[in-house]
Amino acid sequence: MTASLLFHPTPDAVYGFPNARLIERVDSPYQRIEIWDTPQLGRLFTLDGRPMTSAGDEFIYHECMVHPALLAQPAPRAALVLGGGDGGAARQLLKHAGIERIVVAELDSEVVRLTRAHLPGVHGDAFDDPRVELVIGDAADYVAHAVDAPASAAPNASAAQFDHVVFDLTPPDSPAASLYTPAFYRRLKQLMSHDATIALHLGSPYFHPARIAALLRDLGATFATVRALGAFVPLYGSLWLMAIASDTLDPASPDATLLAQRAAERGIDGLGFYDPSIHAALFSAARPWQDKLGRILEP
Repeated sequence: MTASLLFHPTPDAVYGFPNARLIERVDSPYQRIEIWDTPQLGRLFTLDGRPMTSAGDEFIYHECMVHPALLAQPAPRAALVLGGGDGGAARQLLKHAGIERIVVAELDSEVVRLTRAHLPGVHGDAFDDPRVELVIGDAADYVAHAVDAPASAAPNASAAQFDHVVFDLTPPDSPAASLYTPAFYRRLKQLMSHDATIALHLGSPYFHPARIAALLRDLGATFATVRALGAFVPLYGSLWLMAIASDTLDPASPDATLLAQRAAERGIDGLGFYDPSIHAALFSAARPWQDKLGRILEP
């Protein structure tokens, strides 16, 4: 039986996918998870009615959350994914030959189970790679325990030092709200290496301007450099803004030649969306919106 799968990014806006078919629905202890099949984007999943990931366009979002930041770094070795139970971020991180360790801290084991079963192309068996450690539980708890753990508890001196952190979480108006705060960012920085970056998805400038402005404000209060980038994501029905923040690196500064050289050295090719030649354009596309959103913060 088919139906129209509709999403409401704001109370007065709606978009969706006609002739969608519900494949499976699970009410976990944390949220309602639904797997849908659509003619437009193939299989996708939702959490409490929010669009999360689709087989047809996930590469746009996941590539933007990983490659612009990692290619701005000379030699990233370890990454932390907060959320990310669909495995898409881990799959992209593994494309970097120098990556030795990835921790995925996912709250809900049912997300992992359902997406492994129904969206195999998204995770690409990333969780079977020995470099990936899947931790089921609250991401905030993982960070707190890692910060407080004695040095002797780590398998090596740099075990808790991450070069990139991906916030692959539900938005701030969800149970993940406490992770989108300066207090959590400061705690997270205790696990980050000197040149580390973090990547967050901000939302749609058409639907979520106040949310985006607040996120950029809090990031700017915590990190020395914050750069917004943007790409159209069909599943989200809009231009979607993301941000990369760091205390030492400007992810928008490397030129295409250097980025292409690093991509070649790491064996990265065949991406679906990101390419060093569009690196600057991703940040440029977001700049007019970032300037406009900045005015929301004025009295």
